[in-house]
Amino acid sequence: MALQLKKILISDEVDQKCVDILRENGLEVVKDTSLAGDKGKLIAEIQKYDGLIVRSATKVTSDVIKAAISLKIIGRAGTGVDNIDCDAATKQGIVVMNTPGGNTISAAELTCTMILAMSRHVCQGTLSLRDGRWERKKLLGNEVSGKTLAIVGLGRIGEKVAERMQCFGMRTIGYDPIIPGEVSAKFGVEWISLEDLWPQADYITVHTPLIPQTKDLLNDDVFSKCKKGVRIINCARGGIIDEDALLRALRSGQCGGAGLDVFAQEPPTNMELIQHPLVTCTPHLGANTNEAQCRVAEDIALQFVDAMKGRSLFGAINAQALSNALSPLTKPWVMLATALGKIAAATGHSNGPLTIETQGAGLSKSAGYLSAAIFVGLLHSESNNHLNLVSAPALAKKLQLKTDLKHQDGEVEQIKLSAADLCLVGTIGGATVPLLISINGQQLAQGVQLTGNMLLLKTVPNKQPLADIIRAVGSGLMSFVSSVQDSSIWYICQLASPLSELGPVKAVVDKAYPVTI
Repeated sequence: MALQLKKILISDEVDQKCVDILRENGLEVVKDTSLAGDKGKLIAEIQKYDGLIVRSATKVTSDVIKAAISLKIIGRAGTGVDNIDCDAATKQGIVVMNTPGGNTISAAELTCTMILAMSRHVCQGTLSLRDGRWERKKLLGNEVSGKTLAIVGLGRIGEKVAERMQCFGMRTIGYDPIIPGEVSAKFGVEWISLEDLWPQADYITVHTPLIPQTKDLLNDDVFSKCKKGVRIINCARGGIIDEDALLRALRSGQCGGAGLDVFAQEPPTNMELIQHPLVTCTPHLGANTNEAQCRVAEDIALQFVDAMKGRSLFGAINAQALSNALSPLTKPWVMLATALGKIAAATGHSNGPLTIETQGAGLSKSAGYLSAAIFVGLLHSESNNHLNLVSAPALAKKLQLKTDLKHQDGEVEQIKLSAADLCLVGTIGGATVPLLISINGQQLAQGVQLTGNMLLLKTVPNKQPLADIIRAVGSGLMSFVSSVQDSSIWYICQLASPLSELGPVKAVVDKAYPVTI
């Protein structure tokens, strides 16, 4: 399940550590930052590479991804992936990863700096003094001690901001749709719903990705619910705050100040907002420290090496199934699910509908990655070479493949795949061996190891002597299992190599299905 990587392109400026680590691990690396601003040149060049590393300057659009015929992984040396078309990458089976922890401290420190600088008019005082004015009375500030800081987004950065501002005596409250209150309480943040959070906040800082649910999250309606004079900080992503609404709130006095490091358009064009006297602003400096740049460069290089060596896919945002395929505990189950999918496809059930049922406590949360693995096996003849655990769910959705996912408790861990007149049940033997243990309700006493070249035969009882069937299969037969039913018999053969022709076999059975696993 390791990614086959040989040649990596770096199209943005990253620390030399990234290049050095990749080369030390046997990868060929080309660094060409001129490609960041030249889409046509990037499209022509990307065809040569297995991996791409970017920061913010390179826009990895769907056109770039479609041209990347060999690309297997895109890595961003930073947190968000706004400049990468993740949907297009997923459809192509390309892993997209970032470095979720590399910028944390730098972004948190800048947020805290914004809170303090805005409260004490540091930037305005600097400009005033440089202009020859002494305006102590005009630049009357306020302490942050005793004030309430509302943090929207309680991930790594939100947590670090909370810890630091608590040292200044601030009360910290927050909201996150994923992180519950019992978790945020461990780092001193009282979890509050958004509707209850707005009226309590003296300061609001946002630490979320820019997604449809967070676009213009702070708007006219939200500002109307806040305390008069509330201060706003955004060191996360431009677009989370409605900039026009913020400007209206600043003009009316509803907002007492803003600290902005990011903007809806960068460089920003809303100069009225930038030039407002209550706005403290910087040109997207959140991760712009020596330490962060070095850290994210090292992190993304090590993550590429781990992916190449099949150790992990840390930081991958679109490859849960592939990540599970690298785990020693789940890898055999992924292999089993893929094999069941291939058998279903070989017997003519690739159009569904399907029922995928897992059983056993260990598989209670496995539906996502096991269904992806089944799709890989089921659809391998429906797609080009981009089909893998990343792209298979997207292809299944495109083909409108109907699936029903179920789970039931039980002591025995197993996967059941049902499709029309076929029902396959598999499990893992000896901790690592995928086994077929039942076909259409009939148990296979020893189980059939799902590996290599197989031939499934279906015939009517007593139609042909067993010796005729074995003779028709030929000398390549390695093992042979039968499943007797009232109306038919399934024979499952394991072969040393695929049969060159099925004619002799079809002459003695009703149906023959070759499959290579």
